[in-house]
Parts: sequence; structure tokens; C-alpha cells
Amino acid sequence: MRDLVQNYYGQQLHSSKDLRTTACCDTSAPPPWLRPLLSQIHPEVLDRYYGCGLSCPALLEGCRVLDLGCGSGRDVYLLSQLVGASGQVVGVDMTDEQLALAEKHHAHHVQNVGYDNICFIKGYIEQLDALELPPASFDVIVSNCVVNLSPDKAAVLQGVFKLLKSGGEFYFSDIYADRRIPDSLRHHPVLYGECLGGALYWNDFISLARQSGFADSRLVSDHPLGITDDILGQLVGEIQFYSATYRLFKLAGLEPACEDYGQAVIYRGSLPHHPHHFVLDKHHDMSTGRIFPVCGNTWRMLHETRFAPHFTFLGDFSHHFGLFEGCGNNIPFDSPSMQSRSSACC
Repeated sequence: MRDLVQNYYGQQLHSSKDLRTTACCDTSAPPPWLRPLLSQIHPEVLDRYYGCGLSCPALLEGCRVLDLGCGSGRDVYLLSQLVGASGQVVGVDMTDEQLALAEKHHAHHVQNVGYDNICFIKGYIEQLDALELPPASFDVIVSNCVVNLSPDKAAVLQGVFKLLKSGGEFYFSDIYADRRIPDSLRHHPVLYGECLGGALYWNDFISLARQSGFADSRLVSDHPLGITDDILGQLVGEIQFYSATYRLFKLAGLEPACEDYGQAVIYRGSLPHHPHHFVLDKHHDMSTGRIFPVCGNTWRMLHETRFAPHFTFLGDFSHHFGLFEGCGNNIPFDSPSMQSRSSACC
């Protein structure tokens, strides 16, 4: 499968226009504040971008960030500007052609932004130990439509957990399915290269994340994917695919469910580019200055991470009131026919 992926992204694809589906193609418009940063990136790098989401969490100034499967470097160059001169971004990829293109425009990037805070490493994302990166040395790890391409996703998540600092997060976009994909499709070369064959069943991903140390996976955003290629559409049949962005915090002792301790937070409106509200995940859109009830896990995700200075915290863990109302275990993604989803803490 590695050979297949290296051939697909190193030899067969010459730009995003060569993709046969929209799975590895982010069609959403970037937020206005991000557009000037994208304009600093070389057009050839932008043309070889195969991501399915926006892997740029808030508050990255001064952070050390690792990009898994960085490809031609678009997200590395974008993150470089977000972490600033005091931060660092490391990009890892296994495809020679992609890394060569990324390195080709390294000097262009340095000239544009005025500092050099990036490096590219050849390696496999399921063998992060082999890269000799120090454990607990990254504030944030990102990935954009790459984990599905790995033949050993458990090893990827375990490696990420090891490299993150306490309170750090894995913020990544990827492709998921509403059911387990049969072997006949998982090994189809085009489906695999298009990020569909290797997509995890969403509930298997949640279990895998827990086994790797991430007790409470938080879905940030998602949208259903349509298979526009008729031949591939006939192959996948009724399987529904989703592009989704998750954030996983490395925090010891997070509970497996949303437990209610009567806690709340107040967002101060002080995060850059987020003056009016902050979205932690799909069910936590917190308006500035408003008391927002949260479960114990959410309270800790804000209180014990880089976000803490931007919130006022109410309550403690002295009284337990059971499960936070509204939590459930249904499929978390919006179906193609859904227009909205009610808010709940889960």
C-alpha cells in the first residue's frame, strides 16, 4: 500500500485537477484572515495540495508543530506563518517527489516571511520513533487527509500521543465511512489513492483513539462527500463517506463520557481572529462574555491547555450530577439531508 500511495502522489497526480473524487480536495473557502497568508505560498505548492480540511487550530503563536504527511508543504508554509518566528514547524512525508517540491520553494518562503522556522523530514507516519524526534516535544500535531492512507493507523495515533506534550493536541482532517469498508474495496488502488479505500469506520476510529490514550475525541466539523466518478460510485454502493476534522487532547484522566459537575466557562474574546466566539468543537460554540455550561472533560480541555488564559472558569469537581444532558452515541456526522443539528455537550 505504501508503494501504491507513493506512486499515486509522486507519479500519477501532477495537480489537484488530476483527482477523480473530491475526497482529497478541500472545497471550503478559507476564512478571510487566512487568505493573506495563503497568498505568500508559491503557486506550485498550492497546485499540489491534496488536503480535505483546514488543519490550522487557533492560538499557534510560538508553538512547535508537526505536520504528518506534509506533501508539497502547503500546510507547513501556512503553519510557519501562524507559529511565527518564535515557533517551529516540522513536516514529515514519505514521497520523494512531494518533498522535493516542498524543498524547492523553501527559500521563496523564507524570503517572503523574513524568517526560517521549518524543516522537512522523509519518513513514515506510522514509524515516528524512527525519526528520533524527542518524546513530548510538540505542542500541536496536525495532518490533512493522510491518516487514511496509512496501513497502520493504530501506530500513527500511538506515535502522536508519545510526541505530544501534556495538554497538547492532535488536530487533523481526514475521511471516514459510515460502516466498515470490505477488503475488496479497501485494497482497490484508485479508491485507496483517493483517500476512500483506507477510510476508517467512524466508530472504529473513536475506539482506536481511546486505545491510543485519547479518551475523548472531539469532532470540530464535517460534511458528507459525494462520489462524482460514476465507476467509483458503483463500486462503493451505499457506503457514505465524510470529510471530518477532529481534535484529540493529550490529557491524563479524561473520562470516557461527558460527566456533569455543574461547571461553566466564559470566553473572554481574546483569541486572535476570534473576537466574538470560539468553536472548540461541533457542540461547543462559545460566545464572548456568555456563561457556557460544560462537562468536566471540556472544562479540562480549556483549563489545562494553551487556551486557559482566554477563559474564566466556574466550578470544580467537588459535586457530580451524572451524565451531561444530551450526550449520546449515535453517528456524529450530518447526513446529506440534514440542515442543522441541535447543540449538546458530547
